Amino acid sequence: MIQMHDINQPRIQDTPLSLDALLTGSERDDCGALAVFAGTVRNHHEGKPVAHLVYTAHAALADKMIRGIEQEIAAKHGVPVCRVVHRIGALAIGESAILAVVRAPHRAEAFAALRAVVDAVKHRVPIWKEEFYTDGSSAFVTGCCIAEDAAQPHEDDAGHDHRHHDHGHQHA
Repeated sequence: MIQMHDINQPRIQDTPLSLDALLTGSERDDCGALAVFAGTVRNHHEGKPVAHLVYTAHAALADKMIRGIEQEIAAKHGVPVCRVVHRIGALAIGESAILAVVRAPHRAEAFAALRAVVDAVKHRVPIWKEEFYTDGSSAFVTGCCIAEDAAQPHEDDAGHDHRHHDHGHQHA
């Protein structure tokens, strides 16, 4: 039986993400594997020093889409627990932007489901990332969710193009 998640926990959050909160209630006696992914803000992108990021989203729509992806990946990979949370708002270097956890009987399906759920969220959920650089400029990173092939499910991120739309913004 697929046990999904605490339905009250929002998948889109504007406060720092908590792995402990994401894991709460996910324990399963029939699962010997716990796979965890944390995507954090790094201090550079394509050779440009990054000062911080701002993620924006239509929270209600993004939340609904993440929940659907969790269910889809859990069913496809036969894992009882599949959860993802994504942060919106301003994030400093080192802060977590996305957390994902999967529990499964064995590591192979846990790893496969973890990669699939993170890739699906990155490719299909309308969350926009704007990078702010140390020189005062900023650019939106083209999100996979708005790419031409967004309707197609992806198994991995290999070769996917994450280009900037640099609008020449200068920020004080």
